[in-house]
Amino acid sequence: MKNSGIVERLNIAKKQRGLTLQKLAEKSQLTVGTVNKIMSGALLDIKMDKLQKLAKALDVTTEYLLGNESNQQISDTPTVAETHYLGLVKIACVSPQVRVADCVYNAEKIVEGVNKAVKDGAKIVLFPELSITAYTCGDLFFQRTLRQSAIDGLRIVCQKTAKTDAVVVVGLPLVNNTGKLFNVAAVLFHGDILGIVPKTNLPNYNEFYEKRFFSPAIEENSFVEIDGKNVPFGTDIIFENTAHPDVRFAVEICEDLWVANSPSSRHTGAGATLILNLSASNELVTKSDYRKKMVEIQSAKTGTVYAYCSSGDGESTSDVVFSAHNIICENGLVIAESKPFEGGYAIAEADFGFIENERPRVSQNKFYSHYVTVKYNLPVNDKPTRVYDRNPFVPKDKQQLAERCALALNIQSHGLKKRLLHTHADKLVLGVSGGSDSTLALIVCKHALELCGRKADDIIAVTMPCFGTSQRTLDNSLALAKAFGATLRKIDISAAVKQHLQDISHDLSVTDTAYENAQARERTQVLMDVANKVNGIVVGTGDLSEGALGWSTFNGDHMSMYNVNGGIPKTFVRALIAHEAANSSAKIRKILNDVLDTPISPELLPLKDGEIAQVTEDIVGPYKLHDYFLFMLLRKGFSPSKVFELAKLSFNGIYDQQTIYKWLEKFIRRFFSQQFKRSCQPDGVKVGTVDLSKNNFRMPSDACCDSWLENLRQVKTGW
Repeated sequence: MKNSGIVERLNIAKKQRGLTLQKLAEKSQLTVGTVNKIMSGALLDIKMDKLQKLAKALDVTTEYLLGNESNQQISDTPTVAETHYLGLVKIACVSPQVRVADCVYNAEKIVEGVNKAVKDGAKIVLFPELSITAYTCGDLFFQRTLRQSAIDGLRIVCQKTAKTDAVVVVGLPLVNNTGKLFNVAAVLFHGDILGIVPKTNLPNYNEFYEKRFFSPAIEENSFVEIDGKNVPFGTDIIFENTAHPDVRFAVEICEDLWVANSPSSRHTGAGATLILNLSASNELVTKSDYRKKMVEIQSAKTGTVYAYCSSGDGESTSDVVFSAHNIICENGLVIAESKPFEGGYAIAEADFGFIENERPRVSQNKFYSHYVTVKYNLPVNDKPTRVYDRNPFVPKDKQQLAERCALALNIQSHGLKKRLLHTHADKLVLGVSGGSDSTLALIVCKHALELCGRKADDIIAVTMPCFGTSQRTLDNSLALAKAFGATLRKIDISAAVKQHLQDISHDLSVTDTAYENAQARERTQVLMDVANKVNGIVVGTGDLSEGALGWSTFNGDHMSMYNVNGGIPKTFVRALIAHEAANSSAKIRKILNDVLDTPISPELLPLKDGEIAQVTEDIVGPYKLHDYFLFMLLRKGFSPSKVFELAKLSFNGIYDQQTIYKWLEKFIRRFFSQQFKRSCQPDGVKVGTVDLSKNNFRMPSDACCDSWLENLRQVKTGW
């Protein structure tokens, strides 16, 4: 590397800033002796980390010091992106058709791939390992002609993508200043080479013999001179988008993923949210499944978006075949894949907002401070197109749904079994209303007793009709309890509630909150007293969605001795009942299906013409929306404005934006105001990743929601 230009630019910047040697040393956190050696030109090899510290102290860019920018006043201040950036950025993996050792042809194909991906909205475009030369060149890598041709191919890609608003990452062989040959990735942006990342782990087994040609990456970052410019060279480089600092990527190459100590694990500790892997993984029977699991696991372990792009058509088939198997994972979840021999093109809109939210929750990675950060500025102004599943708790795949339902019921049942055995209770007592929640709780009670080797008549199923109980729900509660073999008790609470309302001088014609809650608390009192009488425990029925909304009566149905449904969202409650119905007798199936067809209601208001007068979803909103809000706000950690924008896509054609806004605002208000109920709720087993139990979700009962509401109001601009 030519240091003379760097030293000259350092001294110009130092003079313009009016800094003494001592002051520059203090600002850069380097010793005076080190700074003196660098500024005098006595230090022949300036390490990248030291150069970056000096650049920061002098308020110039490392690119300027390296001679890649002509104006020392160029700032790293990002161009402000449009406000609709929501953390979603499209990434493409492209496996172009190649010709072995034909670098010009391959470069043109790479440019074609870039153009296609950018047309599809990609902002980061990844190509396979050694994509400019092809991976299967063998001893031709020793030929200077091939290596020079690879540089020529790199120039072509740089020139023809100079006006392209995307980062492009390609592979090639490269000799550095020491004369060693490396297998590298070149990171390109607007025609410039941002950095060169060499491969660390070289496979030398079975069909691989890379140590024959290449040297492994050196431990420290340095520079390599390409076309008169000093380019950062090393593995420990983070490439950061200054317009959107949540997009920070690092690079590893093929075998780096397959070893025990992958560089990407270290990159994550340095702040990378995206890992790009250029690969040349040949295809074998069963290998694609293993490869996919490797990518999924590494993405999950590192908490990153992981893009894996492998070689495909055109590689030599003298020994092996390459299938262009490309995979993009987000925190362990595959969001795009081009399966083997299916074209080699995968593109996905990765959610870096989610990665940023998830990272502080789970990350225990060691922090690495020696990394070099190379910055580029690429505002993402595209409106999001990614459509999240509108039913995040209920899988679309039937087999996956069946497996999830069976597992959830097992979790609930085993949780209740432990509590039953620990308390030495003789009976399980629960209120059955003919609604979905009490039906699921009854199912769980039945399974828990089966696990204990006990009969269903140890369930005391209590139905407590009152002013709003419909004949349909009453009949269903009675029929299901009998069909399960539970001990049934019917206790009409109408007289007791009337007496209580009279005692507190409440007009029976006023159907207000006191009127409704008197019924809920009377039912809880009955259940508690029955449990005391029979040495039983009261099993709660309230679900996760009701807990989020606070849709329960404090110290009424809110209370029990063990709540089996507290970790189950309403949409999944229905899926669990449907699963049980599918695996039950025709008689029970008929009852359960009718429960699912019944409108959701607390049945606390008098009937109208014999029908339910109080429909929950007319009051608090559709549970499909609320479960979506719950998942996006709690599991993903998204802001209300982002949830709103994504909900418009997920519920397009189902709910308009005014409806979504109305119920999202309602959800936020109720979620905050009703925390006091969750702070003192009974025990209940955690079932899924979203849980609001007092041990798994900690939030003060008097927290304010003003900031969340203000964030939501931003979306109304332009309505």
